[in-house]
Amino acid sequence: MDLVNHLSDRLLFAVPKKGRLHQVCLDLLSGSDLQFHRHSRLDIALVKNHLIALVFLPAADIPTFVGEGRVDLGITGRDQVREHEVAVPPTKTTGVEEILDLGFGRCKLQVQVPEKGVIQTPEQLIGKNVVTSFVNLTEKYFGDLEKVQAADPNEANGDGPAKLKTRIKYVGGSVEAACALGVADGIVDLVESGETMRAAGLKAISTVVESTAVLIKSKHPTNPELVDLIAGRIRGVITAQKYVLCTYNIKRDSLSAARKITPGKRAPTVNSVEEEGWVAVSVMVESKQVADVMDELEKAGAEDILVTKIENSRTKV
Repeated sequence: MDLVNHLSDRLLFAVPKKGRLHQVCLDLLSGSDLQFHRHSRLDIALVKNHLIALVFLPAADIPTFVGEGRVDLGITGRDQVREHEVAVPPTKTTGVEEILDLGFGRCKLQVQVPEKGVIQTPEQLIGKNVVTSFVNLTEKYFGDLEKVQAADPNEANGDGPAKLKTRIKYVGGSVEAACALGVADGIVDLVESGETMRAAGLKAISTVVESTAVLIKSKHPTNPELVDLIAGRIRGVITAQKYVLCTYNIKRDSLSAARKITPGKRAPTVNSVEEEGWVAVSVMVESKQVADVMDELEKAGAEDILVTKIENSRTKV
């Protein structure tokens, strides 16, 4: 099969080939009914039920390919998008457009220093060694700090810190080990739970970027209608993962109190039941709040409270 010829009429969709976002993205594609089989060692997979080809790329490269219009859609971290945009600022025709915050892969790009060290603020790292895999964002962050310090009349003379330039070094992995090995005075690295940072004897002193996974598109996709279709499906899966359907019966004169507990995304669905004075309510509730909501509904007089998992949806996140 000539794969190049098969790609010519397909929308190209880039997804992370490995790392913390990889498996969640595959689950998201499955929930969106994008049927494909990825042959071993191939970084391209043809979707069977749509004119789409999945391109498996490093998450850091996806903003470049989407931003240049070589790929139509992509999923990556917002941190990677910001890192790319510092080096290659978007224009009217280049760069990416964020379609949807996917809500998973939540993390922070933070300035970290040894917990038992003397450095307490990022300004104290000016002129010292900082190691990171996010060189562009880190250089911009410390460049801005250097400008502020240079503008300070108390620092802008003599050989004070205003004369110093922070030395940013690139390390592709195991950034958290740089301080312990004497390579750096501080690092800029991603923090999810913070366990790795604490295990390495580090503490965060500032946040550069807060990030989640995002769905992005090029500014001139080859098939805008198909982009909208896939974005709608992904939005539906994300909503289904975030919410459950809660149904309950309640006396009509208690409905006002119950609606305050379960306002729904737009409004609850209320239907009359055969027993006079009672109504049946169906409403979407955030999964993480459902136990507390059920407790509050019971206190308000609701009965027959049931919670059902939502498999899919078509609604705004």
